[in-house]
Amino acid sequence: MRIFHRARHRPSATWRQTTDRAFTLIGDGRYEDAGALLVMAADLEPWLSDSWFNLALLHKFRRDWEQARSAGLRAVALLDRQHGAPDWWNLGITATALQDWPLARRAWQAYGLRLPGGPALDGPIELDLGTTPVRLSPDGESEVVWGRRLDPARIEVLSIPLPSSGRRWGEVVLHDGAPHGERVADGVAYPVFDEIELWAPSPVPTWVVLLQAATAADRDALEKTVADAGYAAEDWTSSVRLLCRTCSESRMAIDDGHTAHHDPHDDGDPLHPGHLSHLSQGSAGGPWQVERECGIAAPAGLVRALLERWVAASPATRAYRDLEEVC
Repeated sequence: MRIFHRARHRPSATWRQTTDRAFTLIGDGRYEDAGALLVMAADLEPWLSDSWFNLALLHKFRRDWEQARSAGLRAVALLDRQHGAPDWWNLGITATALQDWPLARRAWQAYGLRLPGGPALDGPIELDLGTTPVRLSPDGESEVVWGRRLDPARIEVLSIPLPSSGRRWGEVVLHDGAPHGERVADGVAYPVFDEIELWAPSPVPTWVVLLQAATAADRDALEKTVADAGYAAEDWTSSVRLLCRTCSESRMAIDDGHTAHHDPHDDGDPLHPGHLSHLSQGSAGGPWQVERECGIAAPAGLVRALLERWVAASPATRAYRDLEEVC
């Protein structure tokens, strides 16, 4: 964990030792013990912005946003420099968690970002920052999915997450600023951000279904049928790879679902489809796998009607079974 020191004020050796010990405890998950040490450090050097920045970080790790805001405000008040200081970025995340939009705007602008509308607006920040991968539930059954960046700290989930992540399509998650790994798509590297917590839930449930799709075009037709209704379907057989943590946090090329290849970093089972598949069987590779495991995000009253509509358009090449709500 990096601790940011300012050249203008040199903290005491006792402060440095106390702070280093606190971050060792944070790394071990001992937040209560670390908090006592960081409070001690703040008492030793109350004029040092690092003392309050470190406390703000701890409160962020604990999801104690009110305390994080209080410590973060003290940290930025003591800064020797303004633009680019991580204190402002951390405060921006905290303000976003609390939906304190005036403070969030102030923090992002003080960090050096340009926001539309000026600092006086009090509504949510709405930016077009493109798509990026985000690691859901990083401390549990983590999963990297794609989402749309709404602002510097929020991502709307566009993929259909596996049920093990506890997340749904359309949910908005708060994410940290430091990336852990990259995903490369079409030669472009995208940073992977870690989820901090769920910011806005989605009312749309996740379903899993086994499809009989004679061709890739049949599979694509289902995805289009569901998308046209305003929801989402995803062929998990081709899109899901199981990776160890080290591989997940590294630079990885995405599986486009069309080029057949075996990923040596993939921990999946090559003999089974769906969640454990690591062989992308696309048009350029081996034989098409007719049975596909598919995730669908759609309301309970609509999902079966969408599947029936898809089958009715080509009953000789399409079928489904084992529809189940999983999240």
